[in-house]
Amino acid sequence: MTYVFIILASVLIYFSVKSLHGGFEYLQFFRRSLADRSDQFTPFASVIAPCRGIDQGMSDNLLALLTQDYPDYEVIYVVDDADDEAVPLIERAAAEFANTKLVVAPRAVGSSQKVENLREAVTHVRDDSHVFVFVDSDSRPSKSWLSNLIAPLSDPNIGAATGYRWFISPNPTFASELRSVWNASVASNLGPDTAKNFCWGGAMAIARSTFERVGMLEKWKGTLSDDFTVTRGMRDAKLPIVFVPEALSASVENCTLREMVEFTTRQMKITRVYDAPLWTLSFIGSGLFCLVMSAALLIAILSSLNDAIVWFSIATLAIVSICSVGKAWLRLNAVKLVLTEYQVELDRQFLSQITLWALTPIIFFYNSVAALFSRRLLWRGTQYILKSHRETVIIAD
Repeated sequence: MTYVFIILASVLIYFSVKSLHGGFEYLQFFRRSLADRSDQFTPFASVIAPCRGIDQGMSDNLLALLTQDYPDYEVIYVVDDADDEAVPLIERAAAEFANTKLVVAPRAVGSSQKVENLREAVTHVRDDSHVFVFVDSDSRPSKSWLSNLIAPLSDPNIGAATGYRWFISPNPTFASELRSVWNASVASNLGPDTAKNFCWGGAMAIARSTFERVGMLEKWKGTLSDDFTVTRGMRDAKLPIVFVPEALSASVENCTLREMVEFTTRQMKITRVYDAPLWTLSFIGSGLFCLVMSAALLIAILSSLNDAIVWFSIATLAIVSICSVGKAWLRLNAVKLVLTEYQVELDRQFLSQITLWALTPIIFFYNSVAALFSRRLLWRGTQYILKSHRETVIIAD
């Protein structure tokens, strides 16, 4: 058993060091991206925002989207019910901003309601729209978000451009900070490698010609995840996905512990169906971390200091911890380069980011196990069963 522990611990140390190296590359990538300010590409764009209910801080989110530093664009808000709580907010925005449109989509039958909303909204864009941009209603983009997100599409060989989210809690709690740290570990998987990047539905831009050429409207039929489907479509077409650090968006909201677990588990259930290899890596990686760190801690506490294995265990705990803290610190500093309007909030996250990393593998392992035994999930009040990446069953609404 000792040799098994040494082998597994060595594997964990290797990946921890590799992860720390990735943190340095992540920070450098952000710096290079900010330094490389090329000429802007500003064709007319249609921004599509599916809504259901009122998100925390939604009025501020709507205002941020409608006041972008971009010459000419429209915002299409789409709901599935004309009596949705968000409609009055959208109508007030439409009365003030001429570039706003409200669309009511039909109720979903064989796909998620979000996907149905997107499919309907695309049919209402202006004829002269050259770029489709998709954004979540709980996202609060910066002024230059739209121009930065669209810029890579000046190259017709690019399939899609994507940003990502960073959770910021206006009133920090243990649950909201833990969710932010969990989500941060996913955010740092994006970077300069366009072949490995994935699309995130909350900040995703696709040239209209590309959208139509890959048949995305048809590919969305029967699916639950809009962004995983776009990612798969781009990879099948061998089109690169560009991650734009400046398109990182703040999601400003609180959450309870139950909401945090529900959110993280839903993400992993979707991942298992739409990207099984990624789910497998998460399952094995989080399981390895939990097993090795627990064993190392027990050995360090219960064994004699004269045993060499004790010092190896202590070294394992120290190296993995130092690498993890370093990665979290580097990632936070990278994010602070782009979310400049949230410096106070990000500074406040310093302690949680460099400590709660120790709990996120436990959450990931729980999420992965839950995804192994169930494909049922609740999303925006609707229950779904994910039969496959092309077949979604609605259970109740």
